Amino acid sequence: MFYGWWNPIYVPLLLVSILVNFGLSANIRYLASNNRASWANCCLALAISLNIAALGYFKYAKFVLSNWMNLFDLPGSVDDITLPLGISFFTFTQIAYLIDTRRGTTRKTRLLDYTLFVTYFPHLLAGPILHHHEMMPQIRNCAAKPMEWKNMAVGLTVFFIGLYKKLVLADGVAVFVGPTFDSAATGLALNFADAWGSALAYSLQIYLDFSGYSDMAIGLSCLFGIALPINFNSPYKAKNIIDFWRRWHISLSRFLRDYIYIPLGGNRHGAVRRYTNLGLTMLIGGFWHGANWTFLVWGALHGIFLIVNTLWISVCRSSDFQFQSTFVWRVLARLLTLLAVIIAWVFFRATTLGAAMSMLEAMSGVNADAFASIHLTLVDLVLLQASELVIWVMSLFVFCLVLPNTQEIMSRYRPGLTSTGYNTAAMGSTCLRWKWNASPGALLLISAIALHCFYKLLFVNSMSEFLYFNF
Repeated sequence: MFYGWWNPIYVPLLLVSILVNFGLSANIRYLASNNRASWANCCLALAISLNIAALGYFKYAKFVLSNWMNLFDLPGSVDDITLPLGISFFTFTQIAYLIDTRRGTTRKTRLLDYTLFVTYFPHLLAGPILHHHEMMPQIRNCAAKPMEWKNMAVGLTVFFIGLYKKLVLADGVAVFVGPTFDSAATGLALNFADAWGSALAYSLQIYLDFSGYSDMAIGLSCLFGIALPINFNSPYKAKNIIDFWRRWHISLSRFLRDYIYIPLGGNRHGAVRRYTNLGLTMLIGGFWHGANWTFLVWGALHGIFLIVNTLWISVCRSSDFQFQSTFVWRVLARLLTLLAVIIAWVFFRATTLGAAMSMLEAMSGVNADAFASIHLTLVDLVLLQASELVIWVMSLFVFCLVLPNTQEIMSRYRPGLTSTGYNTAAMGSTCLRWKWNASPGALLLISAIALHCFYKLLFVNSMSEFLYFNF
């Protein structure tokens, strides 16, 4: 019902995908257990090919055909293909299950349990990408679990924190993003302040939007006594790009590492092969987000950032460079990391490469006219005449960079699953006054947050769709 509410025509596609993958996984398990490794490998290749074919048709067919027609100047146009909701998430989830079945790390399961694993509604539309070893034991035991008031209280609290991030914070700053990026797409000249303002606003919007949804998914799942993996760990506090990818979209980072980077060879075949594998992995990760050259460039940029970061770490270790342990260096490293992420987000948000380059050109100030119409001057800020955009950006960066995240606030109850690389020590070190506990004061606060969200939903016609729902 949840999946079909948007468009019931794609429910059969989801069910066929589940049935085919379940049958092929059972066949792979049977072949592998009977020492027929080559046939098991062929079955795995067939299963992955079918998944990639379905994803390729719905997500990339128009992109490939359009570029082919433009390359050879062919007449006509390509019709739009409606993208089924969450197809990337349930496809990647099942590919991981197939590969692990071939590796022998999955247990034989019932069709009903497998169906619940794939279609579990809190994660279905925008992740996180679930992993069988985390979810299947919980799913097998969920029927025997009674509903607990503690889970209800924790789950609703996490849910409304996420909903507030989306409806109030992300949607609040979203109004400053579209006009400038739309102007860039139409070829209009941009000024320095507007370009930077929109780039910063989008960096905050996408983080608050997606992390808000992930909080909502964890909160909803907690109501049933099932813990979903944590997908965000304050990524804008990262000390470098490697650290950023340990904090941003953690379930995707894990998938890219375990099922693309390591199978490509990882770091086992020398430096050149390692850097090549890093670049290819991030290129694939970028293209996974959408059928556009801008996503490929975004992935390529992060691949380059990771390669440079890895090289820098090697240089520091070989030369016994000590400056990186100083406070000044740590601040500069975080600022540089955030700058690199913001520049890459420009390509992620822009509809064309030309629009992205127009934004970056205005942000760099290389245009003679770029500084001519700057609306936000140092005098404006000193006199506290800053615009609404500046107030939003400054406030939300304080929210993201200074305040504890949802999981740190809820660390007494651990509503989400942590994965390798998650900084659990930071959760324990959060100031006690920020740690949530069931109390009348907490009830009043979360009730006020919920009422504000309901007000936005019912009376303010400004809600935007989730940015990740089409990925």
